[in-house]
Amino acid sequence: MNTSGGLAEVRRIGRRVDALVRRARRSHQLAFAALLLTTLVGSAFGLAWPSQVPASLLVIPLLLGGLLLRFRQLVALTLITLAAGSYVIMSRPPELPRTGFVLVLGIVGWIVITSAKVRSRLGVPGTRGESMLMELRDTLTAQGELPDLPPGWWADSAIRSAGGATFSGDFVVSTTRDDLLEVALVDVSGKGIDAGTRALLLSGAFGALLGVVPVEEFLPSANQYMRRQEWDDDFATVVHVAVDLKTGDFGVRTAGHPPAIQFDAWSGRWQTRDTDGPLLGLMETPEFEVNRGQLKPGDALFLYSDGMVETPRRDIGRGTDRLAGHAERLVAQGFQGGADELVDAAGGPGDDSAIVIIHRKPHG
Repeated sequence: MNTSGGLAEVRRIGRRVDALVRRARRSHQLAFAALLLTTLVGSAFGLAWPSQVPASLLVIPLLLGGLLLRFRQLVALTLITLAAGSYVIMSRPPELPRTGFVLVLGIVGWIVITSAKVRSRLGVPGTRGESMLMELRDTLTAQGELPDLPPGWWADSAIRSAGGATFSGDFVVSTTRDDLLEVALVDVSGKGIDAGTRALLLSGAFGALLGVVPVEEFLPSANQYMRRQEWDDDFATVVHVAVDLKTGDFGVRTAGHPPAIQFDAWSGRWQTRDTDGPLLGLMETPEFEVNRGQLKPGDALFLYSDGMVETPRRDIGRGTDRLAGHAERLVAQGFQGGADELVDAAGGPGDDSAIVIIHRKPHG
């Protein structure tokens, strides 16, 4: 038996089915006509061969309609299916159950219409709304990817949303220009899906500002953008770092965000890079201080969100020490893969957690 040939045939069928589904999503009239025809043919078969064709067959086009049709088309299909199903059932012998099937078919139709009505508020039919959310999630993830760095440098990031959601209120934007690396880790108020939509909006805006405005103007410009949104109680915290990839000199600025921490490879000590700056979106013309330092060969700089260090039972200071303790174990491996390990080890389960590691590799 040719197993590879059978698998290839299955793949071809799968591709054809996927293509038909995509075409049906684009052509709602064609999908409506096909499902209506399926309903009528299924009803005719049910009348002709009542013992061989189950009346429950009519549920299938109804469920497919909930995935492919616009709201009005779905309502029309549901009413036609309910009428056809009732006629088929009533035409069968009286000893067969009737009322139960009609009731079940009506409940299924109500569930499908209710779900479609919620999606129709987005102006997109069927599962296109879910597909849009997936595309937005992928966009947010792609924007958080760190750029490729020259030899001698390495960077990594990891983000985990509260409750296992795919959307997070934490996000990362970064860019390189000439020999300057800029990274901003942003924490939007709220968590999970509630903060995900605002995070998506801000990630596009902050990503556009980063590398375009001067380093010292990034946080003021981001604050002005948030002020224009006129969000009542929403705000964002940011830690922004600019690193000269030739000399290792860097400057850290924060807006209501936990400070960065630096690992000094020469002394083996950890240093907190404290700066002062208000939350974004609350003040008209805030000032943001800068904390300057240098990454020598072997050093590393850590940016993280409050979900990594703060819990209801633990303040930021103790949480920062705990994070440094976990990161200490990664020194021997050069912090490779450390972002994911630290999020798993130190991230709080009830809050979004994010971390960025910038490491200057030791000579040789």
